[in-house]
Amino acid sequence: MLDFFRNLFSRKNHKRVSSSENVVTAPLSDVQLQSIHAAVQHRVEPPQLAVSVGQSVGRQRELNEDSLFTITNTIAGNSSNPPFGLFIIADGMGGHQYGEVASNTTIRTIAGYVMKKFHNTLFSSPSVNVDESLQEILQGAVMEAQKNVLKEAPGSGTTVTAALVVGQQLTIAHVGDSRAYLIYPDKRMEAITRDHSLVRRLEELGQITSAEAAVHPQRNVLYRALGQGEALEADMITLPFPVGGYLMLCSDGLWGVVDEDELKRAVLDASSLQQACQKMVNMANGAGGPDNISVILIQLLS
Repeated sequence: MLDFFRNLFSRKNHKRVSSSENVVTAPLSDVQLQSIHAAVQHRVEPPQLAVSVGQSVGRQRELNEDSLFTITNTIAGNSSNPPFGLFIIADGMGGHQYGEVASNTTIRTIAGYVMKKFHNTLFSSPSVNVDESLQEILQGAVMEAQKNVLKEAPGSGTTVTAALVVGQQLTIAHVGDSRAYLIYPDKRMEAITRDHSLVRRLEELGQITSAEAAVHPQRNVLYRALGQGEALEADMITLPFPVGGYLMLCSDGLWGVVDEDELKRAVLDASSLQQACQKMVNMANGAGGPDNISVILIQLLS
């Protein structure tokens, strides 16, 4: 294969692109050829989403009030669709009646709403376009979930972080303090959601430090959640999915117990997505497992 690239890009195969005397052509170095060869070897066809999950009730809870949902779709051939994925985590509010009902109702409502919008595009004809923007679809799904939670689990509440991936476009709807992180190919890790918690707001206002926030007795108190009041506004985020990087959704039973640097190392050092998820769940339980633990890890392969 290297000989192929060497012959392809050798001096004798170069053509002058300009009559200017300043134009110089030269064969590619062995390092450049190795880079091209590696890129060809590692290319994934068709582009696709890989996903794995991890979950535990934790060590100090009897009931799991977290719920999660994942679905991916790959259609390849003469009539291809870009990779499609929907990923949701909801954390029923601890201490409230029907917290598990609220979280489960939320993921089922949002998943059903979104899949109905994309049904014709995914399963009938790729030429059928969705009329609404991805943000409008997720916003409508969250509003529908809010109605259903108020009806089916009155007095309860839940967070929700939902990620919709179409091709390389990532759109997130977020309410509460479950989180979405991106881990980039250069090993940077960034939280792309903002916690709707009282303590986080105090930290943003400069009234407490991050160290104080980590041990604050009211760190689990939310000022925005599904099922809490009639009015609801979800944060909407749209950005590109980093090819070769990772998207991670998790409940506070993980990020609130395990340091972000340790989470990043668990992902980058693992041999598979499933191994990474299980390691993170084990780390949270090893730190006492004070809450339910849920994590979804997604990678876009292209």
